[in-house]
Amino acid sequence: MVSSTQVSSPFPVVQFTLFVFLASIIFHLQQRLMKIQSVGELRRQPESYPLESQRSTSSLPTGIWTVNVQGRLGNQMGEYATLYALAKMNGRSAYISAQMHNTLAPIFKITLPILHSTVASKISWKNYYLNDWMEERYRHIPGEYVRLTGYPCSWTFYHHLRDEIRREFTLHDHVKNEAQAFLQGLQVNGKRPTTYVGVHVRRGDYVHVMPNIWKGVVADRRYLDQALNWFRERYSSPIFVVTSNGMAWCRENINASLGDVVFAGNGNEGSPAKDFALLTQCNHTIMTIGTFGIWAAYLAGGQTIYLANYTLPDSPFLKVFKPEAAFLPEWVGIAADLSPLLKH
Repeated sequence: MVSSTQVSSPFPVVQFTLFVFLASIIFHLQQRLMKIQSVGELRRQPESYPLESQRSTSSLPTGIWTVNVQGRLGNQMGEYATLYALAKMNGRSAYISAQMHNTLAPIFKITLPILHSTVASKISWKNYYLNDWMEERYRHIPGEYVRLTGYPCSWTFYHHLRDEIRREFTLHDHVKNEAQAFLQGLQVNGKRPTTYVGVHVRRGDYVHVMPNIWKGVVADRRYLDQALNWFRERYSSPIFVVTSNGMAWCRENINASLGDVVFAGNGNEGSPAKDFALLTQCNHTIMTIGTFGIWAAYLAGGQTIYLANYTLPDSPFLKVFKPEAAFLPEWVGIAADLSPLLKH
């Protein structure tokens, strides 16, 4: 019996081993097929989402918009802000030239990307002229590659985005800190002032251009006396921080006998950062004419006094300039003296 058991036992063992071997092969083949199927499904997944992908990107801006560069700092700020607002309104991507970037970037923390000249030269641009005030048709400007032209510098283009525009024109820290350090060192009759009023007096080419071409005037001594007194009547011990591209004229025509006027500007039009920073760090603004003063007042906030009605009614200037689109409704205008024009 012992020998019979030893002879018959190998067959079931071989049979069992063969069964296990076949079962193992079948199991591994099934696992392999499942992996191949899952990989195929993953590869097909992107093809199953084309409509969803299109929906997620259809709202993104297409095309490239830019703006023609005209003028100095104030003009270029207006052009930048207008491009920013209109491109956003029309669902386009906004780019600025290296020239505009070189003017604005050393002073402000602007974010619009640069369109390099090598790229710009290869684009077939559609030039689109803008008046200096917002119009309904500007909400639907046709074209993917548009270059805005003109001299836009009106709050009517971008005031609905005021917080964003103010962020774009945030001063770099070193520019801001220098201005604040200067202001904090000022005194009125031995006391530190609590109210700072920035004063910008535009002179330069406007002294000749306004009367000879535009039938208008620039600010005179009378206007500045009225503007300073307006603040003196409403605030205790204000200090007036004067900047201008005609500082010699200001020293001769602005009454500083009360000890509350500081002639702070350097009048350097080629390097305007210091003067502009001083104005924006003040609480309030007195401006005369020009985009430099308009932007200083816009960014400073507070109360603003401006020179109003500084052209004759038949001035050609009024064909390209609307006072109500240049000066915010809450700003206070003091009428200019037009008598010098009437004498001629």
